[in-house]
Amino acid sequence: MSNILDSLKQHSTIVADTGDFESIRKYQPQDATTNPSLLLKAAQMPEYAEVVDKAVADAKQESGGGDVLGVAMDNIATAFGAEILKTVPKRVSTEVDAKLSFDTEGTVAKAKSLISRYEKAGIGRERILIKIASTWEGIKAAEQLKADDIRCNLTLLFSFAQAVACAEAGVQLISPFVGRILDWHKKETGRKDFPGQEDPGVQSVTRIYNYYKKHGYETEVMGASFRNVGEIIELAGSDLLTVSPTLLEEMQKTKGDVARKLDVESAAEKGDEKISLNEQAYRWQHNEDPMAVEKLSDGIRRFAADTVKLEGFVSEKLA
Repeated sequence: MSNILDSLKQHSTIVADTGDFESIRKYQPQDATTNPSLLLKAAQMPEYAEVVDKAVADAKQESGGGDVLGVAMDNIATAFGAEILKTVPKRVSTEVDAKLSFDTEGTVAKAKSLISRYEKAGIGRERILIKIASTWEGIKAAEQLKADDIRCNLTLLFSFAQAVACAEAGVQLISPFVGRILDWHKKETGRKDFPGQEDPGVQSVTRIYNYYKKHGYETEVMGASFRNVGEIIELAGSDLLTVSPTLLEEMQKTKGDVARKLDVESAAEKGDEKISLNEQAYRWQHNEDPMAVEKLSDGIRRFAADTVKLEGFVSEKLA
């Protein structure tokens, strides 16, 4: 009997949610994702000091006395991404500064800068997903970037309105945050557990998946931010699933088979009817979901805070 990780790989593409190269090699995912929190953790690990030091040294030369910290931050993000791509066969997600979450033009400019750095390193843009928060401004940035053949991963996605707007913008991929949705409902209701299909995070991703497949949207659905293996198994069949090394290890050590839970055929019967959202409708429908409003804002603040911490770490290296 195989382990449940190998079984799950028959239904969904597995993505490593880490900046740790060794973890990626161990679990052999197809893709990998990073974010400011993961980069901060990885950059502080002694085994990656050489990667960080080179990125900082290159920034000093490249900046010409200009924004050396900004250049160093971009260098670190793309340096880790480039190293990850030596191990994963497909794509890596690299995140735009969360402080740009409400700045469409700033997000577009930063995304193009990151892509340029990857291309200078000999890495084609088809292997990069630019990770952007799923604000209205972020979604519009992704729509502009698509016209330049730059693919995006819209992250911090909590509401159905966000998912609909992303699909209408034709973004490459969305990352609905299963575990953070569960966290909010546990706190709000006082319940300790939402087993199986009762999990509100699982229900959210299932609804989005069914809607996308029913109406033929090409945007990929990647469940993210899992709290337990049970959530992952309930979403077997989602286009992709991005999983932390801790949960990947647990699945690798557990014998068993995983049944497919999501599929295109049943989505046609279960999916919501098609809707279209302009900016006003999007903002209203998103506002009507208090969980999504709270968790989107909280997620942006947390990623921005970790970016500031990483900037402090890099500033010490630059001194």
